[in-house]
Amino acid sequence: MRADRLVAILLLLQTRGQVTAAEVAKELEVSERTARRDLEALGVAGLPIYSRQGRNGGWQLLGGARTDLSGLNAAEARALFLVAGPSSTATPDVKAALRKLVRALPEPFRNDAEAASVAVVTDPSGWGTTIAHRPPPPALDTLQAAVIEGEQVRLAYVDRQRNASERVVHPLGLATKGQTWYLVADTEKGLRTFRIDRVSAVTRTGEKVVRPPGFVLTEAWKLIADEVDQRRNSIWAHGTVEPKMLWLLRSMLGTRLRIGSTDESGRIEIEIGSNHARALAGEIGGLGAAVQINGPEEIIVELAKIGQELTAMYG
Repeated sequence: MRADRLVAILLLLQTRGQVTAAEVAKELEVSERTARRDLEALGVAGLPIYSRQGRNGGWQLLGGARTDLSGLNAAEARALFLVAGPSSTATPDVKAALRKLVRALPEPFRNDAEAASVAVVTDPSGWGTTIAHRPPPPALDTLQAAVIEGEQVRLAYVDRQRNASERVVHPLGLATKGQTWYLVADTEKGLRTFRIDRVSAVTRTGEKVVRPPGFVLTEAWKLIADEVDQRRNSIWAHGTVEPKMLWLLRSMLGTRLRIGSTDESGRIEIEIGSNHARALAGEIGGLGAAVQINGPEEIIVELAKIGQELTAMYG
């Protein structure tokens, strides 16, 4: 879990004074690339961490090896809980450590720190094609602060059809889906989500957010994600896959893959969602007999067409 790693990195920094990405990777049993991204995430979030270049360089906490994490300032405390505290990713041990840290914070910082701990939900599987790592959208910092401090904002927004609009919304939380950030907000038309990279401008109004009764970000995001998945996947193919190929399907399809039980032959039952029969057939056609589709008929027809076209061209 990423939350575990972020807290562990901070403790490593406090203990050792300076670490390299390679040392973090070895200590936490992750790739060096993952370790570097986690270190960068802590710095971008506003924690007192910086990198030194050169032969003897590495990552350090401002103030040296004896920096006390309970001595974070208000912005730093919010940042720590923002990146390490989402309930969807933190294990019980991490949650316990964060609760202890909250009690150690000065009284004026506690409310914001606790608000930050439930301000973000992390959904690691993306929608659609996986993209390369990219920096956070420009409006993210302002929206994070508005969510944590409970302040309404005026959004200038451009939707996927390139239609521009402007409205005042009540920010309730943030969500990451893969590498895409979303704002969950209450509007005149009810609960809505906004892709933050489509926010062209954001202004804080100074007015307090009114939260819907019983609102819980993790529950709201699950409903939103499930609804989007249903809209995006109008066709579901069902069949089986060889167990050794399941990892590849997981990496290819993400949330569009549903996994069932193992049948009598040892193959694993699966369902694959898509919004286009030909596209779905094209995705799985290259896996050959490793994936067997039993229906619906339109998917089987498209797979047969692809096979015939390939045979005619290369047979």
